[in-house]
Amino acid sequence: MQTTLVHLLTGVGLPEPLAHVIRALVPCVLIIHLVAVGALVFIWLERKVSGRIQDRLGPTRVGGRFGWLQTLADGIKLIAKEDITPGEADAMLFRIAPYVSFAASFAAWLAMPFAVGWSGLDMNVAVFFVLAVLGLEVFGVILAGYASGSKWSLFGAMREAAQVVSYEVPLGLCVVIPVFICGTMNLTTIGEMQRGFATNWLIFHDPFTFCVFWVYITCGVASVNRAPFDLAEAESELVAGFHTEYSGLRWSFFFMAEYGSMLLVSALAVILFLGAWHGPIPIFSQFLGWSPSADGATAIQIYLASLAGCANLILKSSLGVIVMIWVRWTLPRLRIDQVMTTCLKYCVPLASFCFLGALAWQAWIPQLTPASLPAPFGIDRAAIREAWVVPRPAKTDLSEAAVPATDPNALAPSAASSALAAGSVRNKNIPVAGPTAPIGREEAP
Repeated sequence: MQTTLVHLLTGVGLPEPLAHVIRALVPCVLIIHLVAVGALVFIWLERKVSGRIQDRLGPTRVGGRFGWLQTLADGIKLIAKEDITPGEADAMLFRIAPYVSFAASFAAWLAMPFAVGWSGLDMNVAVFFVLAVLGLEVFGVILAGYASGSKWSLFGAMREAAQVVSYEVPLGLCVVIPVFICGTMNLTTIGEMQRGFATNWLIFHDPFTFCVFWVYITCGVASVNRAPFDLAEAESELVAGFHTEYSGLRWSFFFMAEYGSMLLVSALAVILFLGAWHGPIPIFSQFLGWSPSADGATAIQIYLASLAGCANLILKSSLGVIVMIWVRWTLPRLRIDQVMTTCLKYCVPLASFCFLGALAWQAWIPQLTPASLPAPFGIDRAAIREAWVVPRPAKTDLSEAAVPATDPNALAPSAASSALAAGSVRNKNIPVAGPTAPIGREEAP
């Protein structure tokens, strides 16, 4: 999709460097709207859900009987409020901390695919990139607590640092299981391996993957600093934690980062365990034949199928955010020692046990899997290997040199491999990986 946009822009006379800049800005603008508008919707939704749980109505006045515009009115109020910097604060660090947190939450979205070809940056190591960049959000919290010149803010920042660093270990163990089941860290490939009926979703692959999904949910809630793990901003203990001294627009950036990270963690869970952009019934891919991997599908049909998949992914991710809101207003806040105990004594051993169990299941009893994983783009899963950015050096093979150049019917081994890989993705608009292929595509050896 991105290459097509560049060709379209250069075709109307724009210089190629400018076309690449516009191509880069398009996903950035779309993602920042997703994060900002998502924060508006989820803040309103949290008020309504918490009101229902507590037998209240929630917002009912601004924007009609359901209070649709309440969050927008609050945003206008925050923009109009005075931006105050405490006298004891480190002014520069205090000002940049909210933007560091928001930038980490925003940048992690760049590698998240919403459908086949619908991602800001298609990467072979997308899983690693998302987890690594999402962990950078804690630096903004630490900067905010340290630079505020308040002991309450500093306590909250140190709690956040200990919590996030600790929960990254079981979170990474949970993510490794879908990665080794699918044989790739490319999120697009992992999503395509779950196409078909809901029995192909990785959560139903084996009992250990089903269990580790719930460990992931627990670690994900803790990693985005949501109750009952919100010790960094425990208002009953620390006034408001790391953002006690913030007001106005800078304060709102912390909340946009929090809700953006909530949606991101939910979207990652959907891609890794819950079928990605595929629904429980393959209406577009099997019944209508409109998927990008289907033969004979037109461009409009592929676009409509991808649009439906994108909406499906956002819907399932939003349901995950609602579950986080539900948990917040249902369970009491844990103490900091209980938070660390949950991580080190429960989540890490459970994730490790599920990892070993899934490994044994895959090695010894794969025939008991409810449904075999579909081959992505027509390539067998066992034959997948990553195509990296660094071009591979030319191989010196004596067998290639032994083929006479005058024999038009002879085919060198390297050419045979390319022909085999190209044949597996013929007529599907999916380029084969290699030194000249875009990042993130797969190749058969």
